[in-house]
Amino acid sequence: MDWDSLVKSLHPLEVKVLLTFGPGSALTADQLGSKLDYKVGQSNQAFSWLVAKGLAAETGRSSQTVFEITDLGRDQLVQGTPEENLLKALEKGPIAMSEAAALLGIEQKDMGSAYGQLSKEGLLGMDETKRIVRKAAEPSPRMKTLRSLLEKASTADLVEGSLNDEQKAVLAGVAKKRGAAASPFKVSDRETVTYTLNDLAGEAAAALKAKGVTGEELNSLTPTHLASGGWKGRTFRAYNVQAPAARLIIGRRNPYQEFILSVKDKLVSLGFEEFDGPIVETEFWNGDALFMPQFHAARDIHDVYYAKNPTHAKAIEQPWLDRVAAAHTDGGDTGSRGWQYNFDRDFTRRLVLRSQGTVLSAKQLPKAKVPGKYFGVVRCFRYDQVDATHGADFYQTEGIVLGNDVNLRTLLGLLKMFAVEVAGATEVKYVPGYFPFTEPSIEVHIKHPVLGWFELGGSGIFRPEVTKSLGIDVPVLAWGLGIDRMALMSLGLSDLRELFTNNLETLRLRKRK
Repeated sequence: MDWDSLVKSLHPLEVKVLLTFGPGSALTADQLGSKLDYKVGQSNQAFSWLVAKGLAAETGRSSQTVFEITDLGRDQLVQGTPEENLLKALEKGPIAMSEAAALLGIEQKDMGSAYGQLSKEGLLGMDETKRIVRKAAEPSPRMKTLRSLLEKASTADLVEGSLNDEQKAVLAGVAKKRGAAASPFKVSDRETVTYTLNDLAGEAAAALKAKGVTGEELNSLTPTHLASGGWKGRTFRAYNVQAPAARLIIGRRNPYQEFILSVKDKLVSLGFEEFDGPIVETEFWNGDALFMPQFHAARDIHDVYYAKNPTHAKAIEQPWLDRVAAAHTDGGDTGSRGWQYNFDRDFTRRLVLRSQGTVLSAKQLPKAKVPGKYFGVVRCFRYDQVDATHGADFYQTEGIVLGNDVNLRTLLGLLKMFAVEVAGATEVKYVPGYFPFTEPSIEVHIKHPVLGWFELGGSGIFRPEVTKSLGIDVPVLAWGLGIDRMALMSLGLSDLRELFTNNLETLRLRKRK
């Protein structure tokens, strides 16, 4: 073993591990964080380098589901949950739902969810004047369990294996993996990897001590060092002046951009017209025009980002505001009973970053030709946890087909075209879905060679409450498919984040299947 070369190649992160722990030490990222004050990323990097140099090996791996309290959960621990506060508001007698929402300072949809849960548990009801009345004096067992879970999680994360069935059932309704900021608990799967230092690590530590290497050497000489004299008496890490220079790589269009342009070309060649619109939309177009009720849990399908300044649009286009409001309230002239609630015309003006491409399909309906075919490649934003198949901002290919002769078979044919001809999938399946604005609703799934089956997107036939409110009286097919996910299959990738890599060599070599 060339110990001189090895010592020069060791990073300070590795040096401190070797000098702190002896051969046979079984180590985890938490141990390095506790002993050496390493962040998780630093610990993982140190382990990776030590394994690559043959000084350590992975000797164990375990995973567990953990529930972590969020900022919202901490607020509810101190200020009370919506259900607790609603019960407290009723101590003085019956109250209207809108008054309760204003009194407690919470959104009407959150108030509706709280009332619905407590009504289901037999604690609340409505009197003949449509005011909320209290039917039971004590909180429900679920509320008591949630309160105890918030208290426990405020001091330590909750491990699934330590919870009873009742606690697990309660957490299932209040914990999220993605968009957890809107829930009191965040659920995640944590994996712990154990590494063990071998005998060579002991010899490497001896070589480090012999050469006086401590891991505290300076990487560079900064103006601060020069001004303070802090460089005096310190040693510096060696530089490899023989390291090869970076290669220059000729430019080319980003492969993902090429893929998006190819999708547009294909749809235009099939006679589709392209639409587009602003990133910032109103709640009206982002949800209300799509018959998503303002109070219902269905609104939580999309965890939106809100605009800070201005917070609301000045007005909503007429006559669409009145027609959509009527559809929500009593169905209007759509033949529906609607959602049977008082439509909030202030809430509908609130500005958000669009959470779905379907907002542009809704905006296209009032000016669409019949028959007609339209599409867009639309950037959307949701408060999502980033992983292999999810991003906080993403692209959808969104479209509608209008006409008296279009039907479910037409829609399935379009979905198959996207899955097979655009994404390049060989296995496709259709799954019944639920969207407030389509009936029937269909999800299309494709099988990825690494990730397995995943949803490509949703589709369906727009409900009359959507089309008739916006001036259309013929069937309208609609779809919103993840173009990022289609690109995974087409470009032979297994992680959405690879679409946005800045590795030039990877970009230069990547080709579409």
